[in-house]
Amino acid sequence: MIVFTPFFFLAPRKMAWFVPKFWAKTHLWLMKIVVGTDHVVIGRENLPDGPYIIAPKHQSAWDTFAFLPWLPDPTLILKRELMWIPLFGWYVKKMDMIAIDRGNRSQAIASVNRGAARAVTQGRQILIYPEGTRRPPGAEPSYKKGVVNLYEKLDVPVVPIAHNAGLYWRRRSFMRYPGTIKVEVLEPIQPGLSGKDFQQALIAATEGACDRQLLDLADDPSAPPLPESARKRVEELRAGSSGDFRASAS
Repeated sequence: MIVFTPFFFLAPRKMAWFVPKFWAKTHLWLMKIVVGTDHVVIGRENLPDGPYIIAPKHQSAWDTFAFLPWLPDPTLILKRELMWIPLFGWYVKKMDMIAIDRGNRSQAIASVNRGAARAVTQGRQILIYPEGTRRPPGAEPSYKKGVVNLYEKLDVPVVPIAHNAGLYWRRRSFMRYPGTIKVEVLEPIQPGLSGKDFQQALIAATEGACDRQLLDLADDPSAPPLPESARKRVEELRAGSSGDFRASAS
């Protein structure tokens, strides 16, 4: 950030995206070289042209930056406290992100609506984590209403993203495990559904893909050790008891 400061703050926003994207690519490269953690992206062709909402599964610190290199001009919905971090917060402000006060629900919704509407008129991609906070792999999902609110108001497609990064870089953990993180860009959910039907479609698509990824790794000797939540989910899937929560709203 210090090295690129002159270029970043003098360049137009779209050109300045080079710096955060270069940082993200560098971090991904270092994880591959130092830790042996690579990644593969399946379904990039499902990303539409123009503005859309991208709704990734949130399992790890990895998924907070790993998608940046292949999004043309994203805007992220993030907590306003990040804006207060010296230098980092200035970068965030320059990129015109949507900062919210999570302690004030009504004000947060209004801020999201204004920022998202502005982003759509600019043709940008709106990145929102439907569960709000990181969830362990295999844990019962807890999808919030924020993404439903945006879907109903913006009339743009929503692209679900499934991945298993939480197995290789767990939340609240310093450990990184070698292997290949699998990212699936799923088919967009087109506008026009009711809020309830949209949320059910989003949960079913995302959690179904995450379940398949867990099963693929369950008997793989090269896979990282599964956390308790993931082991429990694999047992449920093998027993044929997938749980109604996979297709229901929180």
